[in-house]
Amino acid sequence: MLNVLTTSFIMVASWYGPGFHGNYTANGEIYDQYGSTAAHKTLPFGTRLEVCYETCEVVRINDRGPFIPGRDLDISHGTANRIGMTSVGVAEVQVKFLD
Repeated sequence: MLNVLTTSFIMVASWYGPGFHGNYTANGEIYDQYGSTAAHKTLPFGTRLEVCYETCEVVRINDRGPFIPGRDLDISHGTANRIGMTSVGVAEVQVKFLD
């Protein structure tokens, strides 16, 4: 049986920020583009993931998306900046489930 708590996955991630900053997320929080959050289509709200590109950061799922085919995860602009992904926009990232 696959143990997702110790397994890393590759996901296609994008980032979102300025146009959504201050709006409500799917779980009812106010979106903070500088926070350490992410959107996923089906993962439960509150799920924590370690997302790695050039560096790593732990994010919490608090929104739904991305809604563009082929993308698995939308991370906050702040997270994208801190892991070195801002300039590429869309990239493969390594993801580890922490919950």
